[in-house]
Amino acid sequence: MSLLTKFLRLLRPAPATRHWDVLHKIPLFQTLSRRELGIVELILHERSYLGDEVIFEEGEEGLGMYIILEGQVRVLRRGIIRKIVGAEEIAVLGPGESVGEIALLDGVKRSAAVIAKGPTRVLCLFQPEFLQLLHTHRLIGFKVTYELARGLARRFRGLMEQDPGSNMV
Repeated sequence: MSLLTKFLRLLRPAPATRHWDVLHKIPLFQTLSRRELGIVELILHERSYLGDEVIFEEGEEGLGMYIILEGQVRVLRRGIIRKIVGAEEIAVLGPGESVGEIALLDGVKRSAAVIAKGPTRVLCLFQPEFLQLLHTHRLIGFKVTYELARGLARRFRGLMEQDPGSNMV
């Protein structure tokens, strides 16, 4: 790339970030500049759900992560025994929180269901667009992937603290 091309790219205005107030607070995106966040926002999809509407089911293929803009979601896990009795509520998440990040790395089955508690708006980042971002914008991809790994490590340590007798290393 020529020096002139690099210079002209710097003069190009950054993509607009309509959801800056929410996105820059999410750990996954907190290290991104406004310009970088604008690029990420181009691949996000906004969705709306009614109360009690299923966002995704436990056991279905993970397609991406969801960032809550408005409303709340319930995270439910049925597991093997509770399929007959009912689901256990693991968490209630609200604006600025996210769920389903692991699906960005692989499309394995969801470990829990997520259901809108009332009218809810979310932003979705789907795995194919995330993988394309890794390819086309390597620095942004590195920053997001690094924060994803840090978040997963925090969750893993939290689980280890809950079960000190676990043999996981």
